[in-house]
Amino acid sequence: MSMPFLLKSAVFVCLWSTTFGYFYSQSNGNDDKLCFCQLQGTIDDCACNVDTVDHFNNMKIYPRLNSLLASDYFRFYKANLKQSCPFWADDSRCAMKFCSVQSCDERDVPEGIKGFSLESPSFKYTKDAHEGGTIVDCGSDLNAELSYLNTSISDKAHQGFQLWADHDEAQDNFCILDDHQEGAEYVDLSLNPERYTGYKGDSAHRIWRSIYLENCFGSSKHKHSLSFIPYIPYTELSAGSGICMEERVFYRLISGLHSSINIHLCANYLLSEKKGFMSDSGVWGPNVEEFIRRFSPSETANEGPHWLKNLYFVYVVELRALAKAAPYLRNETYFTGQAQQDEELRNAIQDFLSVINTFPSHFNETTMFSGGVGSLKLKHDFREKFRNISKIMDCVGCDKCRLWGKLQVQGLGTALKILFSGKFDNATSLASDDKSEKLKLKRTEIVSLFNAFGRLSTSINRLEHFRKLMR
Repeated sequence: MSMPFLLKSAVFVCLWSTTFGYFYSQSNGNDDKLCFCQLQGTIDDCACNVDTVDHFNNMKIYPRLNSLLASDYFRFYKANLKQSCPFWADDSRCAMKFCSVQSCDERDVPEGIKGFSLESPSFKYTKDAHEGGTIVDCGSDLNAELSYLNTSISDKAHQGFQLWADHDEAQDNFCILDDHQEGAEYVDLSLNPERYTGYKGDSAHRIWRSIYLENCFGSSKHKHSLSFIPYIPYTELSAGSGICMEERVFYRLISGLHSSINIHLCANYLLSEKKGFMSDSGVWGPNVEEFIRRFSPSETANEGPHWLKNLYFVYVVELRALAKAAPYLRNETYFTGQAQQDEELRNAIQDFLSVINTFPSHFNETTMFSGGVGSLKLKHDFREKFRNISKIMDCVGCDKCRLWGKLQVQGLGTALKILFSGKFDNATSLASDDKSEKLKLKRTEIVSLFNAFGRLSTSINRLEHFRKLMR
């Protein structure tokens, strides 16, 4: 990965520690602290406004989504948290106990989620074994009517075919999926909430520097005046600035994700550390001073409110992805092997997707990558840069931060796959065809998509809470 700006001037270091650091400092911006997070107006590169999203999320989406994500199907997430960093020496692991991930007992994971092979005794718990309302006797011939040709194909050959299919499918992915890798384990998200763990310093700064530097598109003729800073000033992101919409979208997605994560950290701050003592379980709660430090205009060279608006941008992008994939998602079984819970979850998903369909001003993805041959290269660059960001998650030194970083980047990557791979452009007609293989999302992608959107929804809800605390 190319990182050309890392050794720039001390001005970079100063601005970075002020706007992106994890260190606490008391704000002196009293004049703006009561109003800077009271956002208004249109969301950039969208046709909707902040007030519409606030009301829609807080009244309709947030309560429903919280209920969905508490279900077994969505709270068990499989990831490889042991992968080594591919870009630099992984020499800064967080040793604090709050950085660790609480392991999940394999027996707690519903059998229907694990995806056992046909030879496994637990195959009877999978949805395939239940199709048609009967349990397959795993000791009998699984398909007595197989043709001679099919029975002559070895298990090894079948595995090879699946590897080819998975490789072809991966070409449309905007992120690296690692749930199939050796070392991947299930994690109970409810036991490992996203919050400020105390992970900070050069290691944490280096992650975000690297992520923002992935926004350097080689085809761009535009170089903003503060090129040594890894964010683009808002004044240079307008439609007439020379930065194409695709690059603006890429930057706003990353900035919005960054803002969302910072809101989570401020809303669930390790207050016992701030007060100068540590307890075995930690004391957690909202930290208004830290929120002001990260987002107030006086602390961020007037960029903070624009970063908060980018949260709304990434929210409507993921909202649009859910709406576009709704015909496919309606047909998913959400199978865990627990019949009553599965039925309740399917009904709740139907209601949730119906509500999403009522949003009045969805993001219009058709305005992107529509410029002929050049747009194909731009889409390829866009996808590869985002895939690189998913690899950077393996460099996060805090295991719990790595877990939530992987999940949210993977969820956003799944949303981009839905919007731009072309496979979901006729989702309604394809979803009605049971034999169609064009629409395909792995369980890990569905779990990360819903949970990532849940994080954005929670951030917008917590933003309203901070507004009340600051009045």
